[in-house]
Amino acid sequence: MSETELRASPVTPTVDFSAEGIQHGFLRLPYSRDDSAWGSVMIPITVVRNGEGPTALLTGGNHGDEYEGPIALFDLARTLKAEDVSGRVIIIPAMNYPAFVAGTRTSPIDKGNLNRSFPGRPDGTVTQKIADYFQRALLPLADIVLDFHSGGKTLDFLPFCAAHILPDKAQEQRSFELVQAFSAPYSMKMLEIDAVGMYDTAAEEMGKVFITTELGGGGTATAKSAGIAKRGVINVLRQAGIVKGKADVAPTQWLDMPDGDCFAFAEEGGLIEPLVDMGDTVVKDQVVARIYPTGRTGAPPSEVRAKMDGILCARHFPGLVKAGDCVAVLAITV
Repeated sequence: MSETELRASPVTPTVDFSAEGIQHGFLRLPYSRDDSAWGSVMIPITVVRNGEGPTALLTGGNHGDEYEGPIALFDLARTLKAEDVSGRVIIIPAMNYPAFVAGTRTSPIDKGNLNRSFPGRPDGTVTQKIADYFQRALLPLADIVLDFHSGGKTLDFLPFCAAHILPDKAQEQRSFELVQAFSAPYSMKMLEIDAVGMYDTAAEEMGKVFITTELGGGGTATAKSAGIAKRGVINVLRQAGIVKGKADVAPTQWLDMPDGDCFAFAEEGGLIEPLVDMGDTVVKDQVVARIYPTGRTGAPPSEVRAKMDGILCARHFPGLVKAGDCVAVLAITV
């Protein structure tokens, strides 16, 4: 075991994970700064425990500009009753709390992307310390993990719940069963551009049943997207046998991201003109967007073409695009 692994986490929970009933508290992380010499980052947490049963770890705000998860989880934290639980529910609506209160994808303290910081370090940056606490203290407690995401300020998604194709097919099957129970309008077999350092990967490598979402974007939430999140989290808890009642399962369209051809990237910056809308059917080589150079008039736009047949499941949200930005994501129906 390395010296880092032996070092204790600086995070102190103000809740007792083994106590029965409902507790509202904080994960307190010391953070000395100009305006507070002995200050702390205070990450809100709720723990609901009642008897024996599995543990669900529910998280939002992994990226601070994604709001459906925090809405659903702040609501659940105030409404979930201990008598309706068999086991334990750990609710953390804003796991990267500094990013959440700033409304930014990454932490304003250290620019850390929490979802690329695992396994973290107990002696690292604020973001690395948060990742380390989840890695070594919270994930080991969990049987199932639901981590809410949406597109943030720069992407927009069809509303879907997702899991990954895994080497352990039993683990994969349990994950997709919970995706089905979540009952978003779409359900995705998801491919990541880069899975290194992700919370997802950390949980899956521990053998946890892990599911996630993409429920819209644009740096906001809608009544529809928030409703999908709120209904979905209760469905998952019911399907897992942690909360009383039967999951309210609705029809869902299954999608698959089979390979890297799903992604289309900008090779030049400029003003983007979308040529297809979310959910539209696209064929290979179809132009899905034009990018106009903005330095002068009269210059022809560049074109972004689809590399495969599919439907548009995500797109760049702001009106301006930079070289290297993801412009469009396609998926196939299954």
